Amino acid sequence: MTQNWVFWALVSAVFAALTAIFGKVGVAGVNSDLATLIRTVVILVILGGIVAATGQWQAPSTISAKTWIFLGLSGIATGVSWLAYYRALKLGNASQVAPIDKLSIVLVAVFGVAFLGEKLSLIHWGGVGLIACGALVLAVF
Repeated sequence: MTQNWVFWALVSAVFAALTAIFGKVGVAGVNSDLATLIRTVVILVILGGIVAATGQWQAPSTISAKTWIFLGLSGIATGVSWLAYYRALKLGNASQVAPIDKLSIVLVAVFGVAFLGEKLSLIHWGGVGLIACGALVLAVF
């Protein structure tokens, strides 16, 4: 089961939901940028431990420049996303912030088609539209 992408996607969804709930409570007593820094340090320590414990370390010189560039860009995007997310949680309800954040699903579909050459069927586009509508209904009404 742990080799199945659906399993890991569901684990991700559960922990993303917990991120919103724990984050909303945690950010109440601190500046949102500092909350993001604390969260990032915790993630760094945990991931460092996992990489060390499982022997997954790889010499930086063996990683291609393209990989460094795109992982760097991904890190920048993640950082900006987290800063914005925690600022939104500080100002709004988790039950409204999280659905708007999940509009990223819609954007991933659009960007995947536009930049990665992925193909979505009409039924998939219908699902993307339903996600967009659902997120807006949850956040606005």
